[in-house]
Amino acid sequence: MDKIISARVDESIAYLIDSLAHTLGTSKKRVIEDAITSYSQKLSEQHELDAFAETCGAWQRNEKTETTVQQARESFRAAYKRNQK
Repeated sequence: MDKIISARVDESIAYLIDSLAHTLGTSKKRVIEDAITSYSQKLSEQHELDAFAETCGAWQRNEKTETTVQQARESFRAAYKRNQK
C-alpha cells in the first residue's frame, strides 16, 4: 500500500526529478523510490549496519513479564477508548 508523503524540496531538485522521470520513461514516484533505496544501500555498505546485531537483546528487560504485559494492555485500552469517541 502506498503512503502519501509531503516534502518541500528546492526547485532545482523538483526539476531534476521531473527530468530524470522523463529521460528514463518512468514516474517521479519510481525515481524517488529508486534513489532512496540506492542511498539506503550505500549507507548500509559504508557503515556496515547489522540490524540483528543492533537489536539483539532488545527483548531483555529488567522488569517482570507481567509488568510489561500490563503496561501494553493499558496503552492499548487507552488508545482504543480514545479512538471510540
